[in-house]
Amino acid sequence: MKISILGAAGFIGTNLAIKLAEDKSNVITLVDTVDSFFEPHRKMGLGFNYRIVNFNEKTDFDRLLNGQHVVYHFFSSSNPTKSNLNIPFELRDNVLTTSLFLEACVRQNVHKVVFLSSGGTVYGCEAICPISEDSSTRPITSYGVQKIAIENLLYLYNYTYKLDYRIIRLANPYGPYQRPNGQLGAITTFIYKALKHEPIHVYGDGTVIRDFIYIDDVVSGILNIVNGDIKLVNLGSGKGISIKQILGLIGQTLGIELNIVFDKARTVDVPVNYLDITRYIDLFGNPVTVPLDEGIKMTAAFLDKNYV
Repeated sequence: MKISILGAAGFIGTNLAIKLAEDKSNVITLVDTVDSFFEPHRKMGLGFNYRIVNFNEKTDFDRLLNGQHVVYHFFSSSNPTKSNLNIPFELRDNVLTTSLFLEACVRQNVHKVVFLSSGGTVYGCEAICPISEDSSTRPITSYGVQKIAIENLLYLYNYTYKLDYRIIRLANPYGPYQRPNGQLGAITTFIYKALKHEPIHVYGDGTVIRDFIYIDDVVSGILNIVNGDIKLVNLGSGKGISIKQILGLIGQTLGIELNIVFDKARTVDVPVNYLDITRYIDLFGNPVTVPLDEGIKMTAAFLDKNYV
């Protein structure tokens, strides 16, 4: 099968590509930009085709998608915490670009598009936890608005052109290959700071509740959803845990005393968010095979070897 991952240089794309490569019948093309963190050699040595592309309205998607069977849409220029600073730019670079991508998918007879949406941002503040796929979507960031807009584009292209798709509303993933010094990925960032004995900055008082899932379980879940028949599925642990509790677990698991600094809370952070994963469980069973303490240990081992 010919598979393309657009946005493959990132955390989830990297782990998915490594897993897909285990099936030697797959011909995998990785497409993304490259910066000082996402070096091409990380994946070129694994036998993938690699194309360096900036995703925008000038991208030649027809060339990228020619002959592809399944295409993963993981690309985004948006940062959830900063997406409200320039909303028109965010919408142009992500929603408009995706519409051009989908036009090319139709022209190139792509069999299936897999879109990584956001279970953490599309539902907003009003949904009752655990949040099901049928809950209303009232995002409070441009990032969440973009995700919903792209979901609706997929519905439209399926209705108009019969373009098949799957949407994964993902909780908060963590684990190896996640950028340890960025503004996303609380657990990975906290572990990295702990290993370096640096201050850990927390927005607010640490009572924000999130749903965390280890990357291996994310990849397995994505592949189950892609090969299943349901088009929209939440993927997470189904359990909420506060940032304070996560920090306590990291300190306890690693045997490190953490230096925690509490900063001003952010308006873009939903106070409580964890997903109802009943639909996933009914189809595929429990997605969680790696408990938090084990995931923390494995993430710490990876960071210690590669970045500390």
